[in-house]
Amino acid sequence: MKKRQLGDSGLEVSALGLGCMGLSFGYGPATDKNDAIKLLHAAVERGVTFFDTAEAYGPFDNEELLGEVLAPYRNQVVIATKFGFKEGKPHLGVDSSPENIRAVAEASLKRLRTDVIDLFYQHRVDPNVPMEDVAGTVKDLIQEGKVKHFGLSEAGADSIRKAHAVQPVTALQSEYSLWWREPEQDILPTLEELGIGFVPFSPLGKGFLTGAINENTTFDKTDFRNTVPRFSEGNRKANQALVELLGKIAAERNATPAQIALGWLLAQKPWIVPIPGTTKLHRLEENLGASDIELSGEDLNQINGALSDIEIQGHRYSEQAQKMINR
Repeated sequence: MKKRQLGDSGLEVSALGLGCMGLSFGYGPATDKNDAIKLLHAAVERGVTFFDTAEAYGPFDNEELLGEVLAPYRNQVVIATKFGFKEGKPHLGVDSSPENIRAVAEASLKRLRTDVIDLFYQHRVDPNVPMEDVAGTVKDLIQEGKVKHFGLSEAGADSIRKAHAVQPVTALQSEYSLWWREPEQDILPTLEELGIGFVPFSPLGKGFLTGAINENTTFDKTDFRNTVPRFSEGNRKANQALVELLGKIAAERNATPAQIALGWLLAQKPWIVPIPGTTKLHRLEENLGASDIELSGEDLNQINGALSDIEIQGHRYSEQAQKMINR
């Protein structure tokens, strides 16, 4: 597995990380624990060194799972987790008070069975707490040796600058993919200017860009995609044009649509590290194969040109979830 550095921080990770949320939360029932353990072991064996979790995933179950499985490999891997929701439950709203940040750090350290959190993200910007106070609290945790690096998630350019002025931000984690390119407007230029790495979540469009989902797909009743406008039956049918484009390009390169989608992200900037998630071993292997996909300038021009003719339908979040995103 190739390695990448997140911005100017010196934090080196595998070119592709593993988003672990889906093992415990969000996409229907939690994965059988034995299967989840096998998947995590397989990821380590295949060179993945970057694992993404959060107290909110479960809540708490995901951190406990990673803490148990990754303990024997602790010196070989980078574990990122997050703070910022009341009681670790997104539906209760945000809470980035200094008291909560400290409480989450202590609890996460125990669940992750470690003495230091490699990368500690603010999960969502809290409009009630000055960003300077958030960054200052994490700065104190870094000085105390409980955290190594500070990150933000779904933060706008102004919030990033305010935080970075107090405590250098190592990475921003936000959604970015072939069907959500908004970060290209303000976020990527800001990160490049400040030397901050970028960790795209949902790099495969919550599964849609793999080609395994169409207008006839049904999701488990607890799958959050049921609430996402972009995943309505009509929008899935309309957005199929993007998947068909990926399939055509993939066939020409003896690859899969998912590998082309990830390869496209990797080709954007050398400091971008996508974190595709999966619960299936064959999908893990497929995703990791994307690290060997090298798209030429001509390939990228072809993709971008074709994309300009496709208008993606549907918002990426429900109205309630969108309110938590600070732009």
